[in-house]
Amino acid sequence: MLKLLYIYKGVLMSSNLTALSPLDGRYAAKIEPLRSHFSEFGLIRNRVRVEIEWLKALAAENGLKEIAPFSSATIAELDRMVSAFAEADAEAVKRIEARTNHDVKAVEYWLVERFAGNAEIIRAARFIHFACTSEDINNLSHALMLRDARALNLLPLIGSLIEKFRRLAHEHAALPMLSRTHGQTATPTTLGKEMANITARLLRARDRIAAVSLTAKFNGAVGNYNAHLAAYPNFDWESFNRRFVESFGIEFNPHTIQIEPHDAMAELFDAIARTNTILIDANRDLWQYISLGYFKQQPKAGEIGSSTMPHKINPIDFENAEGNLGLANALLRHLSEKLPISRLQRDLTDSTVLRNMGVAFGYSILAYDSCLRGLGKLEADPKRLAEDLDAAWEVLAEPVQTVMRRYGIENPYEQLKELTRGKGIERDALHAFIRGLAIPEAEKTRLLAMTPSSYIGKAVELAGRI
Repeated sequence: MLKLLYIYKGVLMSSNLTALSPLDGRYAAKIEPLRSHFSEFGLIRNRVRVEIEWLKALAAENGLKEIAPFSSATIAELDRMVSAFAEADAEAVKRIEARTNHDVKAVEYWLVERFAGNAEIIRAARFIHFACTSEDINNLSHALMLRDARALNLLPLIGSLIEKFRRLAHEHAALPMLSRTHGQTATPTTLGKEMANITARLLRARDRIAAVSLTAKFNGAVGNYNAHLAAYPNFDWESFNRRFVESFGIEFNPHTIQIEPHDAMAELFDAIARTNTILIDANRDLWQYISLGYFKQQPKAGEIGSSTMPHKINPIDFENAEGNLGLANALLRHLSEKLPISRLQRDLTDSTVLRNMGVAFGYSILAYDSCLRGLGKLEADPKRLAEDLDAAWEVLAEPVQTVMRRYGIENPYEQLKELTRGKGIERDALHAFIRGLAIPEAEKTRLLAMTPSSYIGKAVELAGRI
């Protein structure tokens, strides 16, 4: 796509510096792949595709005698129009829209003009947009936009995040780490196991996004094929239109008003928002691990962390990701809550809202990119992790009191609580306590050999399993 330029007070301006939205300014390059799907150009291109495929389907149907089948040359010309649709074509449509003040009707008029030199198409011109309401064209176009952006942009980036977290899980599966439930020292885990937890959540979330079946309707002004049957009362329009919608790989919705009710869209947006929420959680934890020193960040040549403190390497990638995930979710949740609601058989509130689907995707993809860059800078610090564990012998109060329970020692929890709560404990004091217990010598030996670093349960196995 070309860089957007326009005239402001007699000066040619670049949208990167004067854009109202940072997605079209500061971050324009990062979300460039989405433009082919969600831009005005992308929407018009999909409308043209749907209109042309509808005309081809009508011409190929033997039961509609007033429209003759197209020759292979004409079909090839129609197909080329779809595959080669360019910005100049979209601009021509917009010029017509400036006259008509109707975006879908402008596509219809443009198609008639565009194929004026093809006698076959002109003879069939009255069947362009035949029996369609604008929403027949729009809802299928929107479904195609979402399907393609999900497959080509969203899911691959989520897949890259999953692989980054999985790599960290396997690399650090056996690296012990002090847990901090409620921000306090707690039962040890491994750094890799914590990365595996994130990986598992993202795998499930990605599957939910991929599983949403996008739906579309093609049944006229109020969903009853009124105009279709007025023209051809004996034709099975429902079966024909079902096959037409399904030819795009989209699920057919047979029960609608003028608009497709957008329930599948809402399901998709909710699934993306849940994924984003998982990533907000992950980014905050990574930020905290960096703060604790569990992860270092590899310096980038030439990069400045602070304008006054030269030593700093700030976790800006995770902070940017968190902020943009929040923006994405604000939009995604509004989309999912608003779009399934329409007054009676139609109101226009969905139209303007749907134009922001690309903005929601844009902030999501911007966040995924930031998170990936942050993950690429991480380097675990085993020494720092070991220091925290060596200073937290109180975490072994849990296994000691649990073994005491096994052997019937009275008030085991209370004894360890008295010994450790709020004050920690040194190794020697804990060992003295263990030696005084009335439990088998083998159990004493096992507990005495235990350290905060070795008390990690099945963490290594669980991290390696993901």
